[in-house]
Amino acid sequence: MLNRDSWNEILEALTANWFRTLLTAFGVFWGIFILVILLAAGKGLENGVKQGFGDIATNTMFMWTQTVSKPYKGLPKGRRYDFKIGDVPSIRGEVPGLLYISPRNQLGGFRGSNNVVRGLNTGAFNVYGDYPEIIKQDPINITSGRFINYGDIDNKRKVAVIGSGVQKELFSEGEEPIGEYIKIQGVNFMVIGTYSKKSNNGDGEEGQKEIYVPFTSFSQAFNYGERVGWMAITAQDDQSITNLKDDIIEVVKTNHSIHPDDNRAVGSFDLFAEFSKINGLFVALKGVAYFVGTLILLSGIIGISNIMLIVVKERTNEIGIRRALGASPWAVRGQILLESIFLTIISGMTGIAVSTGIIFLINKMLDGAPPGNDTMFANPSVDLSVVFIALIILVTSGLLAGLIPAQVAIKTKPIDALRSE
Repeated sequence: MLNRDSWNEILEALTANWFRTLLTAFGVFWGIFILVILLAAGKGLENGVKQGFGDIATNTMFMWTQTVSKPYKGLPKGRRYDFKIGDVPSIRGEVPGLLYISPRNQLGGFRGSNNVVRGLNTGAFNVYGDYPEIIKQDPINITSGRFINYGDIDNKRKVAVIGSGVQKELFSEGEEPIGEYIKIQGVNFMVIGTYSKKSNNGDGEEGQKEIYVPFTSFSQAFNYGERVGWMAITAQDDQSITNLKDDIIEVVKTNHSIHPDDNRAVGSFDLFAEFSKINGLFVALKGVAYFVGTLILLSGIIGISNIMLIVVKERTNEIGIRRALGASPWAVRGQILLESIFLTIISGMTGIAVSTGIIFLINKMLDGAPPGNDTMFANPSVDLSVVFIALIILVTSGLLAGLIPAQVAIKTKPIDALRSE
């Protein structure tokens, strides 16, 4: 069936009225083109939004204290309280499935300004009192030196890890900060490391202006005692922090004599729940892209089916002669189906090629954007599975488009076909 004469016949049939064939093929081209572009755009938007999370562990919740709204055990409503460092082992012991619990204290930012001094240079930066696990929950790139460790925690060492923005403002260009001292609210801390950080939610510049010091030395230097400002809690990979959140909050309520029904006393942000919503949104967007692209493609397939019906009508005499000379119904059906599949695949693959070229140009433009130009759109692309799906759609569509015309062709009796004008 796939000999040279068959291919010549296909080309002659489709080029007999090339303008009509071109317009018909455009429907399939446009359907595949829109499908690929929509999927790539959805992927680009997904990449951009997820890029905003940086490398932060998404199976994480953040927890802080708020005003108590219900009286309980003789304690009035409206009171303020603080987490204590003792809450950490309590939570870990009573809530299984947790990977990291990082208590944190903070100076600067929304808790007020702080002064950091080195020589004649001063600056206002966020200063965090942390445990070593925080770098696994909110990763940073250590560019020199090291991060804080448990030796620093146990010995209450006054050491600090500074961001590139802090280094730029407090140190001269080319000056080595490791081993030098900075003064945080009048207390000297030795710099043991520097870092750079990926931007999260567009705060790329501010993210470089942070200072990390050991939690214990922070508490001692700034008279925080056993207080904890807030906590970052990450669940194990086989657990969901969303499912564990209520148990964690219940432990805190028990430790601080808070009414079990007081839902306002403990503030929390469930990053995993938000991340899951975003994932669900992009799954829905992908479904919409497939739905819209398939509808447009279907209109093109209908157009191809119509053109093949016209072609069959125009070739009635030819079909009658072939049938009279002994051509089997399968031979006639196969020829019509081949013509339909050929037209569909050629137009569809052209759509894939053009859309891929446009995606390539968009990526080149994004790559050439100035550094630090945060965007919610990054690396639009389609994976190889989409190409295979498109090929399956094209072949199936070609068969469907040619099926009705093929059936019409073989149902025509040879004698009737020879009599037609």
